[in-house]
Parts: sequence; structure tokens; C-alpha cells
Amino acid sequence: MCGRFSVNRAISPIVSELFNTHFNAVTNTNLSPSQSVATLVNSNSTYHQVNALWGIKPSWSKKLIINAQAETVASKPTFRQAFQHQRCLIPCNGWFEWRTEEGKKVKYLFEHTDKVPLYMAGILFQHEFTELVTLTTKPNIKCGQYHKRMPVLITNEDKDFWFNSSYQEVEPLLQHVNDEMIHVEPTD
Repeated sequence: MCGRFSVNRAISPIVSELFNTHFNAVTNTNLSPSQSVATLVNSNSTYHQVNALWGIKPSWSKKLIINAQAETVASKPTFRQAFQHQRCLIPCNGWFEWRTEEGKKVKYLFEHTDKVPLYMAGILFQHEFTELVTLTTKPNIKCGQYHKRMPVLITNEDKDFWFNSSYQEVEPLLQHVNDEMIHVEPTD
């Protein structure tokens, strides 16, 4: 997954109703690493919004880390604690990938087929600021035509399970979603 996604404040009432909380996203149709992201967390069976900066920079890393691979997130020392105890969801309209076609880079938007919000899986880190890493997985067939990774997407039906289950139990959620759930189109 590349480092761009889209959030439109129009999703705020939909997310607020689904999670029974006040969610207020700021429109950013080109959200990039190091920018603030509205996320959802669950504590004591109550959802609430936490704003986080996208990316972490551990002392051993020369660059900002924005994604963690779902296949290793539970075992890598950098991510293990956050995955066990600080999972979040990132409501968004979709994400972007670029593909070279006829010598030109073409930008594609990946969104829900029904144009409803997507919920990317993430983990939070409490440093000087709250920071965020999104989770990626092997792509479904449709998304694999554009990139070798895609975000881990949590469905509405699985949101409570994502937050209320042990890290071992959520492993089945770390797979790609069905092709039919994702609509892909070129964008400017």
C-alpha cells in the first residue's frame, strides 16, 4: 500500500451512528504520512475518536514507518505491544495506488463498492504525540493488479471483534477482503 488515502468529513455522521459516538473527521483527500488522522478506539466497550499522526520513527529507523505487515505484526518487537493493546480503526473514503501505464503514472482510487466508509486497521503508539501505523496484507485479485499490498480492512460486522478479542483471535481478520467489496477507478 502506498502512502496516501482520502477522508471526507461527509463520512462523520455515518461513522458516528455506526460506532455510537461523536466522530468528526476533517476533509483531506490526499492524506499523507506525518499528517493527523482521525481514528477510533474502544475502551470499556465505548468507542471514541483519537487523532494521531500517521507514522512512527523508531530510533533504529532512518525513515518514517507508516505500515506494518499483518503477517508479522504480532511478532515484531516494534509492533507487538501496540497490536496486542492499542488497536484502532481509521475511517476513510478510500486509498490511492499508482500504476505505470504506457510510460505514465496513473493514480487509482480504491473505495467501497457501495461508496460507504472503509475502516482500515491500525495500531497506535503513545510517544510525545499519539502516532499511528496502518496494517497491510496480501492483496485480493483485483487490488493485486495495482500493488503487492493492500490495507487490512475491518468490516462493520467485525468491528467489535477487532477491539474485544485477543491478538491471536483476530488473525482471521488480517486477510484481504473480497474483490466485490472494492471499486477501483482512475482519478486525477
